[in-house]
Amino acid sequence: MTFVSLTRLRIRSFRFVPPFALHTWRSIRQIKRATGFQTGAVLADRSFAFWTMTAWDSEDSMRTFMASGAHKIAMTHLLEWCDEASVAHWAQTENRIPSWMEADRLMRDTGRPSKVRYPSPRHATLNFSAPRTSASVKITRHLIRDT
Repeated sequence: MTFVSLTRLRIRSFRFVPPFALHTWRSIRQIKRATGFQTGAVLADRSFAFWTMTAWDSEDSMRTFMASGAHKIAMTHLLEWCDEASVAHWAQTENRIPSWMEADRLMRDTGRPSKVRYPSPRHATLNFSAPRTSASVKITRHLIRDT
């Protein structure tokens, strides 16, 4: 069984994009070494919206990653930086992540909004545009060398 985690975050102002990008890079470095991580992808959507989708050996593996290291530090800023945030999780038999269009459908059907301090009018209803899927980057398990 594979556990999949999907997030969508919309950064409310361009001034938060550079520090968000730095925290994203650090979190990706962390995830490549995380126990239980199988595969994943990130998507830079339009209007400062960003998606992540990761596949794990178990929910416990994902939660251990989420609550530690660079990712834990990044999460402390999201209340302030985001005006839209949502998350969806599910278990599946396939050892893969779905397409972004399928992920969009799953987010709308089974996702929930996350807490933000400055919610947009669309935040609570998950009423956002379908993702622009051309800016996707795969996250692979191979390790990167520290220099």
